[in-house]
Amino acid sequence: MTEIASEVLVRRLSDWGVDTVFGMPGDGINGIMEGLRRHSDRVRFVLVRHEEAAAFMAAAHAKATGRVGVCLATSGPGGIHLLNGLYDAKLDHQPVLAITGMQETSVLGTGYQQEVHLDRAFEDVTEYNLVVDNPAQLPGVVDIAIRTAYARRGVAHLCLPNDVQVAPADADPYQHVAPARPPASAPVYLPPPGVPREQDLTAAAEVLNAARRPAILAGAGALHARAEVLAVAETLGAPVIKTLPGKAVIPDDSPYAVGGIGLLGTRPGEELVEDCDTLLMVGTNFPYTKHLPAPGKARVVQIDADPARAGLRVPTEVPMVGDAKEGLAALLPLLRRAEDRSHLGKYQKAMAKWRDNMTALEDPRRTPIAPQYLIGCVDRAAADDAILTCDSGTIATWAARHWTIRGDREFYLSGNLASMAPGLPYAIAAQLAHPGRQVIAFIGDGGFAMLMAEFLTAARLGLPITVVVNNNDSLGQILWEQMVLGFPEHGVRFGTPASDFSAWARSCGGYGRKVTDPADVDEAVRQALAHPGPALVDVDVDPNEPPMPGKVSRDQAVKFAEAFLKGQPHKAAIATTLFKDRISQLGW
Repeated sequence: MTEIASEVLVRRLSDWGVDTVFGMPGDGINGIMEGLRRHSDRVRFVLVRHEEAAAFMAAAHAKATGRVGVCLATSGPGGIHLLNGLYDAKLDHQPVLAITGMQETSVLGTGYQQEVHLDRAFEDVTEYNLVVDNPAQLPGVVDIAIRTAYARRGVAHLCLPNDVQVAPADADPYQHVAPARPPASAPVYLPPPGVPREQDLTAAAEVLNAARRPAILAGAGALHARAEVLAVAETLGAPVIKTLPGKAVIPDDSPYAVGGIGLLGTRPGEELVEDCDTLLMVGTNFPYTKHLPAPGKARVVQIDADPARAGLRVPTEVPMVGDAKEGLAALLPLLRRAEDRSHLGKYQKAMAKWRDNMTALEDPRRTPIAPQYLIGCVDRAAADDAILTCDSGTIATWAARHWTIRGDREFYLSGNLASMAPGLPYAIAAQLAHPGRQVIAFIGDGGFAMLMAEFLTAARLGLPITVVVNNNDSLGQILWEQMVLGFPEHGVRFGTPASDFSAWARSCGGYGRKVTDPADVDEAVRQALAHPGPALVDVDVDPNEPPMPGKVSRDQAVKFAEAFLKGQPHKAAIATTLFKDRISQLGW
């Protein structure tokens, strides 16, 4: 059997350690599918129901493993469908390779069916982007694409026309006129040195040693540096704020943890930002600058792997370029232990009060069901090494505040793109990457409905993922955003008939249960987690529970009141819910 160019592509993916490709076949990639068939012992193809899900899965694979994620789509519309998931990878700096097809070279430029020049469509989302015109370019350009994805922490794209895919692997049909030969390379990536320059470490230590009220802001770039972050926090007596993508950097019950900042953060986290005189930013490019210290208010030290991000959000007195783990390890011997622990103690007391308030909101007596109680049940029932994937919306608030990082737990969501719908594809990819661990998708009804067909993917793969649908029958985050602008809500509630996603789960052969009574929530969650295959619990929660900021500003309160005065249609129910929240926190 003649070896075809697509086999060279697939073998090279395997040489790079790629063992899974997520995608959907089509006539624009039949040659690549044949290459995958011939080498199915080396690379597994995961058939999805929507190409967007394939791209989300590739991004999640990269997040959960640190290895390049690969997705595959056909020419034209199939490739276009990848874009949202690829932007998720781009904005969260994850190495992903997208492979697409294209019409055969002889008809390009003729307006042939589905002729979309995907290399042009992908120009903004990619760090490397190439149409393979000659089989002789393989496997060299595969090496370059993957190496670039790793080096630049982003998306690479290879587009193969139909005729190139099925051409003989050794075909080289053109005369060579340049003083060069086809690319010869190796499947090797050498990461850059991770230790910052010595003079930068010394300057950083001088600033940090002089701090009286230090704080650490840790992001996703520090997820592999837990021990080092905790060691620096202990030495400086510094409370640690975590961005949402960096939630798993340190445990939530650590004496140094003060939760997050921003709309999904904690009150102690917000107060610490206003109070600190020195801020150490580690592996974060936190974009919400209103929640960072005002320029000149605090001295800022930053460590980031990308020189372009140094000083991007706030003026940085000492920027260090390097890896969070290696950089902090090198910095630690230069730091003096702060003997005064009053600053740290202040925020430990504030966090104890915050945790009590959050626990009080997990009230099993509330009807309709409080979303805080639902995620609290998930938190208590899940294993200490469970992986939680989360969608975007109000559920991100509940997960941020009520999903506790302890042990080896992990947490993944669409951080900077904040797209709806990745929660379920993320869970599938995480379960495939870590088959022995518990994987839970915490999803809103709006996000789940977008890619709910992938539950059937999980069922056909026999994956024991647990999907928990926080069903408020609305686009909850948008509802509250409209009100905070001072506008009554409009066009955000789905209405009747009410959704029941548990029926879909059962029709797929999985476990499915609808819950409307708070007395049934805990049992339903535990049964779903114990189910050996895919399971789904669809829980009707209070649609009028507002995801209140950790610290409400005067402007937010005024705008909220304006929305009521202008005719907010559910103001009585919202007021009642807010009253219940306060009663719960007072313990009455």
